[in-house]
Amino acid sequence: MDLIQHPANGSLSHLMVGFAACCTRLVGQEQPTMNTIASLLLPEDILLNRNVSGKSQLFAEIGRHMDREHAMPKDWVAASLARRERVGSTGLGEGVAIPHARVKDLNRIQVAYIRLKTPIPFDAPDQKPVSDILVLLVPKQATEEHLRILADATRLFSDQTFREQLHRCDDPLEVKRLFEIWPETPS
Repeated sequence: MDLIQHPANGSLSHLMVGFAACCTRLVGQEQPTMNTIASLLLPEDILLNRNVSGKSQLFAEIGRHMDREHAMPKDWVAASLARRERVGSTGLGEGVAIPHARVKDLNRIQVAYIRLKTPIPFDAPDQKPVSDILVLLVPKQATEEHLRILADATRLFSDQTFREQLHRCDDPLEVKRLFEIWPETPS
């Protein structure tokens, strides 16, 4: 499947679902579960209405948060995310980005959700600025699990109804609950 698609040639939701299907085939799981994300996403890692001016400030904020909450070296986290972003944008379109990176000496996957007060440019395929950010920090050896979670996240955020409900959540516990129940919620 061709993962690079110009917005004029197909919808971004189609592109995001295609990416999810490709990742799913790579790891051999036909129907990934969104609850993987919900089980990894802690309320303290849900940051709402944050102000940042661009990617580098966002990555620095993520680094500070991970240092404060999980004792991860902030500079290493920010540098890992920036290094991955230089390879290619993690902006998916429709206001969503999933910055992700492998982090040295990490022993478990860390997930964070950040909603920005004002969207920032992210070089997404549709050129729309991003306000919904799901961060994945994975250990060096988490290749298949990393791809599975990326596929789950891509499929989840390709659902416009999910994104709309997510924007109505004003509290980290509401956001966490939405991630937990979404597969059970009718679209």
